[in-house]
Amino acid sequence: MASPTTSSRVDQVLAHADFFFEAAVERLSDFLRIPSVSTDPAFNAETRRAGQWLVDDLRTMGFNAELHTTEGHPMVVAHHPGPKGAAEDANAPRILYYGHYDVQPADPIELWESGPFEPVIRPSPHGRKIVARGAVDDKGQVMTFVEAFRAWHRTHGGPPVAVTVLIEGEEESGSRSLDPFLTTHRKELAADVAVVCDTGMWDVATPAITSMLRGLVYIEATLRGPSHDLHSGMYGGTLVNPCNALCEILGQLHTPDGRVAIPGFYDDVAELDAARRRDWSALDFDEAEFLGSAGMKTPFGEPGRSTLERMWSRPTCDINGIYGGYTGKGAKTVIGAYAAAKISCRLVPGQDPTRVRAGLEKFLESRTPPDCRWEFHQHGGSPAIQVPTDSKWLKAASRGLERTYSRRPVLIGTGGSIPAVGSIQKILGVDSLLVGFGLDDDRVHSPNEKFELTCFQNGIRSHIAMLDEFAALRP
Repeated sequence: MASPTTSSRVDQVLAHADFFFEAAVERLSDFLRIPSVSTDPAFNAETRRAGQWLVDDLRTMGFNAELHTTEGHPMVVAHHPGPKGAAEDANAPRILYYGHYDVQPADPIELWESGPFEPVIRPSPHGRKIVARGAVDDKGQVMTFVEAFRAWHRTHGGPPVAVTVLIEGEEESGSRSLDPFLTTHRKELAADVAVVCDTGMWDVATPAITSMLRGLVYIEATLRGPSHDLHSGMYGGTLVNPCNALCEILGQLHTPDGRVAIPGFYDDVAELDAARRRDWSALDFDEAEFLGSAGMKTPFGEPGRSTLERMWSRPTCDINGIYGGYTGKGAKTVIGAYAAAKISCRLVPGQDPTRVRAGLEKFLESRTPPDCRWEFHQHGGSPAIQVPTDSKWLKAASRGLERTYSRRPVLIGTGGSIPAVGSIQKILGVDSLLVGFGLDDDRVHSPNEKFELTCFQNGIRSHIAMLDEFAALRP
């Protein structure tokens, strides 16, 4: 329980954040207007501009902030020493905040109801929402803790603990520069715990801390056949069509009941422990509502598993895109020289990304048609993560969230992957608190992505309270 002095201090910060909330929405809108699509080289300059925007903003709050050039997109690193004397206090808490400023491509553009980089405020069942690419993943969530820093700065001169900020620009394109950067800057990024704000809530009124993250293997597999595109009338039925062959091979990745058919895929997968299964079963999960938010009605997947188990604790293999031959408007009768697919596997604790990728590539190669060959390109990989649920840092974060929502946060898993969490743990030796404010219907990675403004505001308030709770701890 916070002391009266602490409560009074936090009340001032919260009041300031609430009073100037509309200004925070305007700043978020400015940030969202920058099309920082990291995977497309055409947006390289804009991606760098987004990083510089953050550097400039953090400097207004007393942070020593820099934009570090990498072989890919730059890293934003900023430091604040915290209260006077904290830098000299070996026992003063040091908190590392992580997020990313890059976003997914906006395609398909025609499905957006407004420009993807022209943020608009619309009414929603929860009040208001902001719609734009990156609204919730991850610019809006990054700005929850940035605005919390701003409120502490304007009311008390800075945050109540020493803070380091690391915001990368390659999370949506494989984070290839992250591990080398963490290794080189290990000392500069030293901290007692990391706060990662790139996950979700249980519902709009119930905060959550994510304790399990699935890992990822992502490859692009290209099946090459003829030396050039061929006339389908002259050559059709006389040689292998890579598009036909690829579809047939990809169709063998799963059994009819939804299990992944790659040999050895489940060898290292552990069963969910009974206690966690009970906790998940006790959650008020509405399967019909979850499926309905995607326009679907029927659950599908590995048999004998609940939807939450399939999403949080079981591995998957999915085709994320297929292309080859002619894909433009109208008709063009060709047999394409190649066909390609983007394939991702979500991993669970125990699975080795290297082994899974090798098994996937072997599965494809063993089905190579005559006169054809494969090319494989990696788009990133990371192991699954389980974070400690009994640490004092998690308990402090829980108290901060409870002060904001007047209810305890639930411990959940997530089907997504955040490679940085594993890298921060492996290279920096620091565990992460995965505290996010997104909702299941935020349309992450889809057209009309949105962030509820009530989630944005409560996210700011939560980080303000969590900072106060961290300040009361000692490593």
